Amino acid sequence: MTTQKNAPVDRGSGVAVIIFILGLGTLLPWNFFITATEYFDDRLKGTPSSYGTTPVTNGTTPVTNGTTPVTNGTTPVTKDYEFASFMTLLSQLPLLLFTLANSFLYQCIREKVRIAVSLVSILFLFLLTAIMVKVPMQPDSFFSVTMATIWLINSFGAVLQGSLFGLVGMLPPKYSTLFMSGQGLAGIFASLASLLSILSKTDKASAALGYFVTPCVATLLTLLSYLLLPHLEFARFYFEKSKSHHDQLTTANEPLECAVKEKEALANGDLKGYNNEPIISNGDFEASRTKEALLMRKQTDSHTRSSVLTVFKKIWVMALCVTCVLAVTLSVFPAVTVKVKSVYGNKEWDRYFLCVCCFIVFNAMDLIGRSVTSMVQWPSKRSGLFPVLVVSRVVFIPLIMLCNTDNRQYLPVLFSHDVAFVAIMTLFAVSNGYLICLCMSYAPRLVRSKDCETAGALMTFFLALGLSLGAALSFLLRNLL
Repeated sequence: MTTQKNAPVDRGSGVAVIIFILGLGTLLPWNFFITATEYFDDRLKGTPSSYGTTPVTNGTTPVTNGTTPVTNGTTPVTKDYEFASFMTLLSQLPLLLFTLANSFLYQCIREKVRIAVSLVSILFLFLLTAIMVKVPMQPDSFFSVTMATIWLINSFGAVLQGSLFGLVGMLPPKYSTLFMSGQGLAGIFASLASLLSILSKTDKASAALGYFVTPCVATLLTLLSYLLLPHLEFARFYFEKSKSHHDQLTTANEPLECAVKEKEALANGDLKGYNNEPIISNGDFEASRTKEALLMRKQTDSHTRSSVLTVFKKIWVMALCVTCVLAVTLSVFPAVTVKVKSVYGNKEWDRYFLCVCCFIVFNAMDLIGRSVTSMVQWPSKRSGLFPVLVVSRVVFIPLIMLCNTDNRQYLPVLFSHDVAFVAIMTLFAVSNGYLICLCMSYAPRLVRSKDCETAGALMTFFLALGLSLGAALSFLLRNLL
């Protein structure tokens, strides 16, 4: 859809700014949770002094935050909750399930209700997470509540994202690019918020509270932006245009159905309900009516969407490619990457290492990879080299697993230096953003314009499938270290 000549002007780029904010808001929940691994690890290890709690004693044996240490001989061993892997899995499974559910929800629940309820629910759940910072809890209980919160937030997030993709699709193409750019910036935004909380001179509990209050404010801003959008003349023009086009598609079959009924009546010698004139039945008349019906069918076919299977046959390569790209990415990020340690062993640098070298590097390079596609799109959509490049990303799995991670049992460390890890993460992230953007932009070009929405829905499903497969695979890879 291109900008119409008679369309109003987007004054002050108000719609553009709102679409960017909406894109930012869709991926904030996921990014704020994965960049807070240090906070969650501290709570699950039972470090009471950091969050205003006091050690609980069980008889004469000290117990950390109400938990009994698991012993291995005489040395206390902290329980491994595999938080990063479970967080990734319980973030991506709802995305897969509710992406499917959203394809049914849009028929029975209005878009305004879906988006507004999702944003309000996400806001409430983030407020709950912020309150929990100050609430003393046993690690097992904290883990269960956090996992439930992650599941619910990402369930509402999946409905929100699917609904907003449909909304943005009504606007000119550049607004889809702005929406994707907002999503790309969400990771950087969360990483910088994490860095600021580390740099702050306050205690860990206050820093964590401030960190989780930030997405509450951002989600509230996203909700207000969405409510403002229909009141802007530029957006209202395209929304109404899309609605009228939908109404035309709904009634497109009526002339054809009428012609078919008339033809059947002619064959039966009865036109009751159509007219009361004598029936003139001859070959020329029949040929004329048949030609008219065929012409109507041809006009109707131009407005009729292809079946999902027909569309899938045209885009299956891109669908499998986006699944592969994200399965590779989520299999090691963040489950394995958060276990990488700095080679220097400097306590001050260790506080910033993961935030800077893992999350900020990944999100910044991923955004650059997405942005490059606006200038370079290679290989082409029908090139056999494209799936080869996608599959070749599998090499990043062993490269990252051979970095300087802690608690290793099987694999050696081949890339111990911090610079090596940053270099690997840079290539890993750039290729992720670049290939995902190409997959998502190539797929609609392989089908008719009337089938672009179906292609987009299919690609969103396979994107979610890749995320879920990667999350499941992360459990195995983490245990192979």
